[in-house]
Amino acid sequence: MRLRDRLIARRPVLAAAGTLAAALVAGKPRAATLDDLAGALEKIDPPRPPPAFSFTGADGQTHTLAEFKGHGMVVNMWATWCGPCVAELPSLAAASRALAPSDIAVLPLSSDRGGAAAVRAFFDSHGITGLPVLLDPHGAAAEAWQARGIPTSIIIDRQGRAVARVEGAADWSSPASIALIKRLAGAS
Repeated sequence: MRLRDRLIARRPVLAAAGTLAAALVAGKPRAATLDDLAGALEKIDPPRPPPAFSFTGADGQTHTLAEFKGHGMVVNMWATWCGPCVAELPSLAAASRALAPSDIAVLPLSSDRGGAAAVRAFFDSHGITGLPVLLDPHGAAAEAWQARGIPTSIIIDRQGRAVARVEGAADWSSPASIALIKRLAGAS
């Protein structure tokens, strides 16, 4: 089964709660709790195709976002050493479960250089389930998107266009966030 099919068909189990941390984005301090998605979201107007970059699956295979065209996507750039990333991963995992029936894939691209084993160990130690192990150890995605830091997330619609961006940690799993992602990705 192709990576895209495995990720979209996945029905993740509940993720455990993670620690909350503060983040600095665009010079503004964030609260010690996660922002709601709507408050953190920046629309990309006009929507545009994502830049070209590749990432690696846990099996060592190289992938691109083009494999997911026709499906909604939430592309999240993160690392195990990033406090705000750690804070949002449980809600990202829960969002993955809620979005899968709507054909929206959550793609967490780890910039850790320790490889799949390091990310798996981190997921295990933090109770993160239902997210694929995807690697971007050289930060190709962050560079292509000109991210100012991590976590940074991009919402891509079914037409393959980037429609929104979130810099910093956000609550991805609230009912309002799920509805917003579905609307932006063209699933509702």
